[in-house]
Amino acid sequence: MTTPAPLTDTHALHLHRARASTFFLQEAAADEIQDRLGMVNRSFTKPAIVTPFHQVWAGRMSDARICPDAETLALSEQAHDLVIHAMGLHWANDPVGQLIQCRRALKPDGLLIVACLGGRTLEELRSCLGQAEIAVSGGLSPRIAPMGEIRDLGALLQRAGLALPVADGLSLDVEYRDAWHLMRDLRAMGEANALAARQRTNGSRQLFEETTRLYRDHFSTQDGRVRATFEMVFLTGWAPDESQQKPLRPGSAKQRLADALAVPETPLPD
Repeated sequence: MTTPAPLTDTHALHLHRARASTFFLQEAAADEIQDRLGMVNRSFTKPAIVTPFHQVWAGRMSDARICPDAETLALSEQAHDLVIHAMGLHWANDPVGQLIQCRRALKPDGLLIVACLGGRTLEELRSCLGQAEIAVSGGLSPRIAPMGEIRDLGALLQRAGLALPVADGLSLDVEYRDAWHLMRDLRAMGEANALAARQRTNGSRQLFEETTRLYRDHFSTQDGRVRATFEMVFLTGWAPDESQQKPLRPGSAKQRLADALAVPETPLPD
């Protein structure tokens, strides 16, 4: 049985993150997570945060254990009532393994919240780069990491053994001066191309000039700027516990739905 080739070059990813200087996506995810925690009717006393950018969270949850999103997470088993996995799962070579480790770190009935980038992220840049590369070189090379759809990411929670799984998304539409400005911002965020199968040489200037032209032609705003989509996906699951609600067995209902809603029951036509 062969081991699959890694998707991400983790050494390159660490170098990109070490040079990061802007964190607006990380900050937006952190704000959203804290809003969601405010709606949970529970106090958490042993939180842990898995994040590639500890500085984003250091001032938000001072009592939390913060650890990097390494392949092996520095979390003890059943030590936390809350684990936050913040904006690193889309680069993980083993996303299910990351979620399993988070579940093991949770106490029974502990909460896991994951924020990561979803499949619509950079859909405009992905399209323009692909068209430009076909036009310039006659082929395609990996330039933007493939990111999961909400439904697929939500299914990972069940595979990891988490209960009451929920997945939803939030789309951020950001405007840039041009495609060059967007790509520079991706480098500043530590989100530049770190795919293991990427070309090790920079693309030609012709490639990026054609990408910029296509981007301007197809995704310009009314004021002459260009738009970029960042889709953030949020996953929520609980460590299994006997106290949690469980679905009733099929056929165990003691009252018809029509009676409960006080509406007439109309049979469907044949």
